[in-house]
Order: sequence, then C-alpha cells, then structure tokens
Amino acid sequence: MSDGAAKRAEVPGGVKSAARTVELLEALAQAPRRLTLTELASQLGYPKSSIHMLLRTLVGAGWVESDDRGTAYGIGVRALLVGTAFLDRDVVNQVATPHLAALRAHLNETVHLARLDGADVVYLASRESMHILRSGSRVGRRMPAHSTALGQVLLAQLSPEEVGERIPAELATETQHTISDHKSLALELQDIRVRGWAAEREQDSLGLGSIAVAIPYGRPATYGLSCSIPLTRFTDAHQRDVVQALLEHADEIGGTLRRLPGA
Repeated sequence: MSDGAAKRAEVPGGVKSAARTVELLEALAQAPRRLTLTELASQLGYPKSSIHMLLRTLVGAGWVESDDRGTAYGIGVRALLVGTAFLDRDVVNQVATPHLAALRAHLNETVHLARLDGADVVYLASRESMHILRSGSRVGRRMPAHSTALGQVLLAQLSPEEVGERIPAELATETQHTISDHKSLALELQDIRVRGWAAEREQDSLGLGSIAVAIPYGRPATYGLSCSIPLTRFTDAHQRDVVQALLEHADEIGGTLRRLPGA
C-alpha cells in the first residue's frame, strides 16, 4: 500500500470507498499523463478490480476521462468545476488578484499566490512576466513545501514541532540544490523567521530562483506571495526591489482581509 493509502486508512471513521475515490482522483490530477489501470493499482496499492469499478463510475460521471481504447485514464473536465468553485469563493484569492497584477506590472516577473496544504504548497493564481525568458504559470500545481521559497516561508510560520509533524521523514529532491535533510531545513526556516522572507536559487527548478513572503492573515498564516526570477536577472539589487514590493503588497492584502466583516 502506498504512503497515501496508509495515511487514509488510518483516518478514524473514514469511508473506505470515499477515501479510495479521493486518492484516485488526486493521483490522476498529479500525473503528467494518463495512467493505465496497472499503473494506478501499483501506485495506490489497491486491487485492480476495486480501482476499475471506481474508474467506471467516475468516467460515467465525467470526473475521469479515458482514451479511445479505454486503457488509460486522466482527470476529467468536471473536476475543473470544483477547483473553479474554490477559487471563486476563496476571499484571499479575490483580494490578492489586483495585487498580483500590480506586482507583475511593477517587477515584470512572474508572481504567484499559493497556500500551504499539509507538506505541500498549492498554487492558486499566477501572473506571468512579459520577458521572453520567464517562469510560467503554476496554477493548480502542488509542490513540496521544503523545496520552494513559498513553502519555506509558510513553514516558517509554524513551530519546529509543527513542521516536523508535516514534513515527511525523507525529503524529496527536485534538483541537486534542494534542501534534503531536516537539520538544514530547520536552520533555513529559522533564518526566514528572523528576516521575514524566503529566497531560494535552483532548489525547485534549474536556472530559476524565487523570493516569497507570507500574507499576514490567520494564525498561522497559510497564504503567501512569491516572485519567480531567472538567475540571469536575480541580482542583489533586483532581490531588494522584489522583497520590498512583495512585503508591501502582502501587508496590504492582510490589512484588507482583517477589515472584512467576520474576519
């Protein structure tokens, strides 16, 4: 059984079929291509017969799509409705939208809004730079928090004990520069807590760095802003400009959110 399956099996009062359906959809959503029944069974650790029954139901409902031969499966268009509904109702996303546009216009770099979800960060919105050499949109992507500036700055909002409860024992490496041990991560998070922002170079993608700040809203803060910068433009002067702009807009977003009724 996969780690994900094992964790879901431990949820008290969980409904097995519902847990398997959610895990199946998540596996398909994260896959870069359509997966076969054999691949899904191997990845999830469930019998082919059980997965096949779930797939038939999900295909019929439009949540999963299959190829012409019915042998490979991918996430269906109806799944988009759930993601869109979340974004439409997420007040942080609504408040942050004009700030992302302003940041992109001011910095001419790709900027992102994301939130911490377990040991990962999920990207909710992006505005792309106008430069030819730029980072693309990451909307909908889920990345390990320890390997991104956004994830690191949000992990830094937690206590060391809380971080230890979220982060897996083995840290996945995206590149040779990714933080790969808990001691190094703890030291980096402590530095971030002191200076109030995070920066990384090539920990997530080669040739690319990023700077991130937390949005001061909620305890702990779970949303953040980041700016992705090709290393060719990642100068000390540009870093100072980016940090200042991100902090200013994050403070404005947080202030707006705290003034909303019921905040």
